[in-house]
Amino acid sequence: MGAGHSHGHTGHAEPTAQAVAARRKANRILAAVLVPLTLLTLAAMASLWPSGNKDGLTLANPYAAAPGVTFDTGRIQRVVTESCTPGTAGENAAGENNTTPGTSDSGASQCTFAFTEPDKGGNPVKVVINPDVARSHGVEVGDNIRYLNLTNAQAAATGADAPAAQGSPSYIFVDFVRTMPIVLLAILYAVVVVAVARWRGLRALIGLVGAYFVLVSFMLPGLVEGKPPLLLALVGSTVIMIGVLYFAHGFSARTSTALLGTIFGLGITALLAAWATGAANLAGVGSHDAATLVNISDKISISGIVLCGLIISGLGVLNDVTITQSSAVWELYELAPNTSARKLFSSAMRIGRDHIASTVYTIAFAYAGAALPILIIVMLYDRPLGEALTSAELSEEVIRTLVGSIGLVLAIPVTTLIAVLVVKATGIRSTDGAGHAPAATAAITADDVDDTASLAAAAAVASGENTEGDAPPATRRGRRAAERD
Repeated sequence: MGAGHSHGHTGHAEPTAQAVAARRKANRILAAVLVPLTLLTLAAMASLWPSGNKDGLTLANPYAAAPGVTFDTGRIQRVVTESCTPGTAGENAAGENNTTPGTSDSGASQCTFAFTEPDKGGNPVKVVINPDVARSHGVEVGDNIRYLNLTNAQAAATGADAPAAQGSPSYIFVDFVRTMPIVLLAILYAVVVVAVARWRGLRALIGLVGAYFVLVSFMLPGLVEGKPPLLLALVGSTVIMIGVLYFAHGFSARTSTALLGTIFGLGITALLAAWATGAANLAGVGSHDAATLVNISDKISISGIVLCGLIISGLGVLNDVTITQSSAVWELYELAPNTSARKLFSSAMRIGRDHIASTVYTIAFAYAGAALPILIIVMLYDRPLGEALTSAELSEEVIRTLVGSIGLVLAIPVTTLIAVLVVKATGIRSTDGAGHAPAATAAITADDVDDTASLAAAAAVASGENTEGDAPPATRRGRRAAERD
């Protein structure tokens, strides 16, 4: 080994005074943009915060029981199908067959009944199952269900303890009890996220709880009270993104870069959503839920709710592409710190273009899956494709897909550009005594690379790009120190 290489390599030299000054300048610029923006957003949130007053809102609760009626739960013990005609066939709650041979009316319709053991105790009760549930999904032994108990109300209507009129059902199916499956899935999801992402995954889950708090306590009540939907969606979404990104990924130049790209994409999405809602006349009154909201208050704007939904629906994917793109730029730079800004941008955009393609599919199929019943109905109508896609049933989903996709596609080059400028200003470009960049190497292995972006950079470095001489391999400790800086 030559004399020029006889000295030891520490893997990462101390930053020079010039590098420290550049880093501080870049951080000051980021802070100068993000701090006033955050304060302005919080001030707007405070001014738009809903009062919580629900006076004048009249909405009948379908889950509220009438006097004497209760919602009970139980587990199905047995399922039978028999005639719905009173007195022709049936079984009592104890399971004894009351059918008299030859008395069944062949023309009587058939109903499904589930003998259910109440969770509160007592003998099994005979619950009539809704015809649509019986045909589409059915009920099975062991299912937990919620049903209406009408026995007390019927007794009060007929006087004292008189039995209910023959043929009038005393127990009516309401819904399945899904608490246990959902709780198990939620626990499994949390365990998987924390096991793979560790503390960052746990912080992301906590941030998700905070995001739903903003949605439920700020955005939804604001829409009910008639607050401006565009401003409401922009302010609420920005607050969510600021909290989620910094809480999950920490305070760093990398996270701030992703936040700037996210806010840019959010602004583009909001502008396009506002234009598309008016230009395409998205009234949003085609559903039963929308008709219900229109009738309970003059302050509620269904088109405003549609606009707000267009913006909120793209938040998750937008956050995904910006944080991934920002991380890709940092990983590429750490593996080849002497790469020019132009080449670093081009390399990162190659990754971004792959991400764009996959993300567009993600959005399209996610919305298609959510609207699958509508798609089937439209298909059965046998309408022309163009007419179907622009119909009231599908136009909202189509526009949601297009608006969200445009916002995230434009956010990728903007995030990449900001990340390149920031990383070139804040990154440490120290060299060893022979003038070699410690991070540039032709001997990087897959074990030293953290993600797909780094693998792409490693391949470029291994092919001889951005290397000088026989530079030593980068170590994990050096890369982590650079990331902290």
